[in-house]
Amino acid sequence: MVIPVFVPHKGCPFDCIYCNQKTISGQAGEAGEADIRKTIEEYLQTSREAFVEIGFYGGSFTGIPKEEQQWYLEIGASYIKSGKVKQLRLSTRPDYIDYDILDFLSGYGVKTIELGAQSLDNQVLNFSNRGHDMETVVKASRMIREKGFSLGIQTMIGLPGDTLEKTLNTARAVIAIVPDIVRIYPTLVIRDTFLQKMYESGKYTPLSLEEAVDISARLLELYEENNINVIRIGLQPTENISETGDVVAGPFHPAFRQLVQARLMRNRLEKYFRENGLFNIKEINIECSPQNVSNIIGQKRENLRKIMNEFNIGNIRVTAKDKVDLFNVKT
Repeated sequence: MVIPVFVPHKGCPFDCIYCNQKTISGQAGEAGEADIRKTIEEYLQTSREAFVEIGFYGGSFTGIPKEEQQWYLEIGASYIKSGKVKQLRLSTRPDYIDYDILDFLSGYGVKTIELGAQSLDNQVLNFSNRGHDMETVVKASRMIREKGFSLGIQTMIGLPGDTLEKTLNTARAVIAIVPDIVRIYPTLVIRDTFLQKMYESGKYTPLSLEEAVDISARLLELYEENNINVIRIGLQPTENISETGDVVAGPFHPAFRQLVQARLMRNRLEKYFRENGLFNIKEINIECSPQNVSNIIGQKRENLRKIMNEFNIGNIRVTAKDKVDLFNVKT
């Protein structure tokens, strides 16, 4: 379990066109030590997890003044010392990483560093006002791994100037970096951002939900094939991040990851059916592990309906069965 402590928009010198940290973090002001400790204690009281981390998110942690970094880190380190927490993690910008910073973080029990890369295409980075290039991401990643930290890469799809080809190239470049974890965030138009102005003036068109799900499924397959753990797909739904909150437009769905996992499963099933000539069959039984049942069926049985129509299958039954890696198809 990761206990999130938000450091809203601290340390970030740029206003990326898509960013409103108040909305994304759900936190308008800066929390004091008492508030932070209260949050941590509440998580600890309700958790039964054996491995607990504290994560400093929002803004760019290593860009805030060093004495403020130390203030946050000492709070986290006190829970490591008491044995209640195993380690710390944080997110930051790739242009705010160097060996001195990494040595400093290591002294306080930081074990995982996530870089907000967003894209590894220089044109997309420039259009988004990121303030760094692809090489900066590669260099920071190399230093993080050299110093023995776990490395995370946060990416976005559907940014201005982005294309499917650029998105796939970004994923391949991320794979070449060999991170331990990856996050995939479809670009949403958030209220009070420059991207909202671009959208309302007709200069930006967000991905549709269908497009975002399809692209994310392709990315998830690429990362899984290369043994990279995708720990999040889509922003965490909150009071602000919702269709009735501050999401003006874009591919928001409260269960976005489930849609993506179901799409990937459907892609795999369709490929299997084509390769094995499974057309015009009265009934097919698909065996899968219990946790994959909903991914095979799809939301509102969409996967089964589409496969039955495409391959002229009379009926498809899905049976949960232990010790099935992906699925078994029986006619």
